[in-house]
Amino acid sequence: MTIRTILVDDEPLAIQGLQLRLEPYEDVEIIETCLNGRYAIRAIKTHKPDLVFLDIQMPGFDGFSVIQGLMEVEPPLVVFVTAYMDHALRAFEADAVDYLMKPVDTDRLADTLDRVRQRLAEKRAAGEAGRLKEVLAEHAPDAVVEMPDGPDAPASNRFEKLINIKDRGQIFRVDVDTIERIDAAGDYMCIYTGDNTLILRETMKDLEKRLDPRRFQRVHRSTIVNLDLVKQVKPHTNGECFLVLNSGAQVKVSRSYRDVVARFVH
Repeated sequence: MTIRTILVDDEPLAIQGLQLRLEPYEDVEIIETCLNGRYAIRAIKTHKPDLVFLDIQMPGFDGFSVIQGLMEVEPPLVVFVTAYMDHALRAFEADAVDYLMKPVDTDRLADTLDRVRQRLAEKRAAGEAGRLKEVLAEHAPDAVVEMPDGPDAPASNRFEKLINIKDRGQIFRVDVDTIERIDAAGDYMCIYTGDNTLILRETMKDLEKRLDPRRFQRVHRSTIVNLDLVKQVKPHTNGECFLVLNSGAQVKVSRSYRDVVARFVH
């Protein structure tokens, strides 16, 4: 899978530096470079790239103005590259894949490209499923109903490895492997990582779609547990039980979810 990429920065040296850092990645094809925001909008609309590395502070049209200029088209994935941390919150609110600081760190760039590949795989799989549904709707309408459309569908075989959480005016990049449990409180999720608790504004239903169900299972109407971090199962009365997590926290498993957990905890 080739990642068709455009680089946007008003500093030619910054573009050259990013080009050098991207050279080792054979799947990244740089199809255009742009020195200002207005040209970037035209180039993105013309070439329809998969990915754009976008500087924020540019004269005239800045990075956020470029995003606004693409409202009427399907936008590419965007990675902001900047020398300033001030715009991190706004960048993630714009659904950026990542926010890289100049000079770009090699390891951080590798992590970013992993996330880009994951997003593109999900996007392309969803597109293929949609086209298949259109063909079936025309030639075999009865088969459309049978196509999977839930968390087990082929288009959902990839899940988040990192989750960006805006909490207390900061952006926390949380490795999902460290998430021990998640508790729901209305439209807010309490994310527990063993040594930290963060608040994410998202519904449990939407968050579940982003997590691998082979590892993250709901054990109560308002609780999700990382089964890899369960170290003990303690039976309780009335067919219920408690899961003891690596941190020592105990989570009650309601009767209606007991069979689900039993399939994964050995």
